[in-house]
Amino acid sequence: MYNKKNKDNYHMIYGINNCINFLLSKSSFKSISILINNHGMAAKNKKLVKLIETSGFYNSYINNKEYNSKFQLKHDQGIVIQFKGELTKVLFESIDDFKDDSCLIICDQINDPQNLGQILRTCECAGINGIILPKHGSVHITDSVIQVSQGAIFHSNIFVETNLNSTIKLLKKSGFWIVGVENSIDAKNWHEIDYKGKIAIVIGSEGKGIRPLVKKSCDFLATIPMKGKINSLNVSAALSAIIFERQRQLR
Repeated sequence: MYNKKNKDNYHMIYGINNCINFLLSKSSFKSISILINNHGMAAKNKKLVKLIETSGFYNSYINNKEYNSKFQLKHDQGIVIQFKGELTKVLFESIDDFKDDSCLIICDQINDPQNLGQILRTCECAGINGIILPKHGSVHITDSVIQVSQGAIFHSNIFVETNLNSTIKLLKKSGFWIVGVENSIDAKNWHEIDYKGKIAIVIGSEGKGIRPLVKKSCDFLATIPMKGKINSLNVSAALSAIIFERQRQLR
């Protein structure tokens, strides 16, 4: 059974949209249990109930008192799914799968689970082919990240790499151009960059930005000029502008 202290690939998600996307993903997760509050919204959602019935996974309807004593969650809508499974892949094994107009996002020093969850959600909506995370110095896939992604994580390719500079070299050998998003006097305006073809977009945290060696490895730098007084744009919001500009160019 799920335990927050258990690091052996155990995860928990809750809420109707998250759980529906989990069941629709048809991923090969193991040790899955679905617990539904008899009086919660999930018990009345016909689409969710049908997905559960046809999933073949273990599920259990429990009463309100037992459910609330087991889970102290906000906005769970009466359903929790506990599962075990690997959510990341190896880039080297997938590098040949990326064809023309593929786009990857490289996250450098993203430490906020909320930001990473939003990035995953935005990338899935924009048709991004994969997200690359560094093994060290970055938040990884936690239950908070999974929850904020609103199910996007179950439809995304996520790669964890030991050395981003080596990863960038591998991508360049495979025909990718590398674009760093950074506030810099040497950077082009974000809409002046050509995002067609194989592109990897590097983003950093709002505080630290992209590390110097990683930035040096980029072929181009893009910036979004600020007009307000605080001169700070949330990293997921900045990424949204970039990847939907890419969508506009591809159309």
